[in-house]
Amino acid sequence: MMSRGTKRYLMSAGVVAMLVAVVVPILRHTLGLVPRPEPAQAAVPPTTGSVAKRAPAPAVTVTAARTREVVEPLFVSGTLTARDEVLIGVQLDGLRVVEILAEDGDRVAKGQVLARLDRTQLDALLAQNDAALKRSDAAIAQAKSQIAQVDAGRAQANADLARARKLDVTIITQATLDQRVAAARSAEAQFAAATSALAVAEADKASREAERRELMVRIGRADVVTPVAGVVSRRTARLGAMAMWAGEALFRVIADGAIDLDADVPEDRLARLAVGMRARLELPGSARRVEGSVRLIANEVDRATRLGKVRIGLPADVPARIGSFASGTIELARREAVAVPASAVLRSESSAFVMVVRDGRVALAPVEPGVTDAGFVEIRKGLGAGETVVARAAAFLRDGDAVRAVHMAEAKAAAQ
Repeated sequence: MMSRGTKRYLMSAGVVAMLVAVVVPILRHTLGLVPRPEPAQAAVPPTTGSVAKRAPAPAVTVTAARTREVVEPLFVSGTLTARDEVLIGVQLDGLRVVEILAEDGDRVAKGQVLARLDRTQLDALLAQNDAALKRSDAAIAQAKSQIAQVDAGRAQANADLARARKLDVTIITQATLDQRVAAARSAEAQFAAATSALAVAEADKASREAERRELMVRIGRADVVTPVAGVVSRRTARLGAMAMWAGEALFRVIADGAIDLDADVPEDRLARLAVGMRARLELPGSARRVEGSVRLIANEVDRATRLGKVRIGLPADVPARIGSFASGTIELARREAVAVPASAVLRSESSAFVMVVRDGRVALAPVEPGVTDAGFVEIRKGLGAGETVVARAAAFLRDGDAVRAVHMAEAKAAAQ
């Protein structure tokens, strides 16, 4: 009979063997390999002379290196800022805000009224000016009437003088003639005075009209209007507050609603950027990526950080808010190149390899990888289009191992 210790030993060995039989196939299947059957134990050849069978080669999923379009991206991040922010204040001092007609986020048109100031005093001055204009009109009418009256007297005096000069000295005395001359000269002086009075009245009216125009300008400035179309980014106007010309702007308006991403780019990448390059941005709170373009590249690099500023313009219909953080990529280049899935590339500290399958055997090929785009890696050197590579490179595959290639399409069909 077996002792108790011997029984425990045999039971433990059996459990370990079962775990090995279950775990090893799972690990190999996860790595994309069909389990390699364990080599048969060397046995004593049967007396019948039969020959042992050779183990089949493991199956690996392969794919062909293909020429495809790859995009070289440059990651950028920064803050959303207004392209042009217009500060709108008042042009009159000492008037109170009595009405506010725009709020933050409102889209406004050029010339639209955003707020109104108290114009009671200006209206009183306007009424006073209206009365002064009427008085000027009356003065002008009176001056014209006086001119007409004086002109009639002047004509009579000139006529009397002309008749007197035609008479003989025996009929009219010299004293009478002198009186007629004096009367004519007096009439001329009165006419000149009346003409001057008319000119004064007309000048007074012109002055009143100029005052009225100034008043109308001031009254117009009592309405706070926006000089550009856009979106109100900030309202600091408060009802009842005294508006001051030298104070803070009542409104800030983003001209045309145009917003840029103000991003920092390393100095070695600035030389590769150009105005008009496409960019794809991710905005906070938005599930979709926004298409933009490089609008401005700064000529100056910060001496401390060695970063330069780049402005990326956003479309006008994007619901973006200035001050928010945003990130994205700029498309530095777009070209046709040989590419393989990223899982097919084995990387070390200083080199990269792909496992090429030729004539049923694995060959480890050193390559020069390029950019990674949409799950594919550009291969600049070391691999040609159409060559077959292991889709998911595994470290336990060795150079020269025999494999059975299964293309990705066949593997997916078999899995379904």
